[in-house]
Amino acid sequence: MQFETECECNDRLISLVRESQWMMDALIAVRSLGLVSWCIGAGAVRNLVWDAIHEKLEPSELADVDVAYFDAECLVSAQDKDLQAKLSAALPGVPWEVTNQAAVHLWFEQHFGHPVPPLNSLMDAVASWPEYATSVGIRLELDESITVIAPHGLEDLFACVVRRNPVRVSVNTYRQRVEQKRYSARWPRVQVVPC
Repeated sequence: MQFETECECNDRLISLVRESQWMMDALIAVRSLGLVSWCIGAGAVRNLVWDAIHEKLEPSELADVDVAYFDAECLVSAQDKDLQAKLSAALPGVPWEVTNQAAVHLWFEQHFGHPVPPLNSLMDAVASWPEYATSVGIRLELDESITVIAPHGLEDLFACVVRRNPVRVSVNTYRQRVEQKRYSARWPRVQVVPC
């Protein structure tokens, strides 16, 4: 798959989402929560695109389906757990991971070893995800249109390039992710940019 423009990549991503029954079911389930600012993103979107590029007949296994939302009014982790439970009840067997991006700064240092400032929006959150190819989210709107959130564009995603996003990810964390995720073994066309 070779796309020349960002618009073509955007249109192709929306087509892949609509062609994927599991992704559409997941989007409908998340939309039913009534969140104001949300998306499914990161690995779920990456896998969808890279599986299509590699002509895989079955979706690659996902460690989790990342649901990101932004709610600065409620920063308690119990809300994430409640939303995750609702999604698990709606679509059992899906490995949901729900995270309020407005609260990431409260636990990031303990988990990753360095503090980060609070995020201002869902767009800021997606822009901070580990690699440019995974800094992408999708949302199913009430009118059934699909919104693509891609603050760094879609070029790396559709070119199968893994490149560190330096906004929040350290070199060590990036290297660990590359080793753990085994991108090239799972998708042979993937090119990992060393750091």
